[in-house]
Amino acid sequence: QVQLVESGGGLVQAGGSLRLSCAASDGFSSEYVIGWFRQAPGKEREFVSRITWGSGNTKYADSVLGRFTTSRDNTKNTVYLQMDNLKSEDTAVYYCAAGSFLRVIGRSEYEYWGQGTQVTVSS
Repeated sequence: QVQLVESGGGLVQAGGSLRLSCAASDGFSSEYVIGWFRQAPGKEREFVSRITWGSGNTKYADSVLGRFTTSRDNTKNTVYLQMDNLKSEDTAVYYCAAGSFLRVIGRSEYEYWGQGTQVTVSS
């Protein structure tokens, strides 16, 4: 069982930046994919980005491409989501999730989820 803990959310003005962190209780396996998702009030949860722990390969939603960057720190067992040039439409609860490569890439299934962290962007 992998426990994920997100941190770093908060209130920021449009155009500003925030960095979210996702730490794993027992570390990430090299085969794991760690994803970031968000859910705004009244909307469905949507994919933001993902990173493969072993290779560092990343993928982004079109809506955040060029503004958000996902990275990992192997020494801290932590994945980051650097969010720059934030817009009001980025306001949401952000979740990190993890799953094996086969399940995520093959079936878009993430096995473990964090509790979420609120990001609010004021215009």
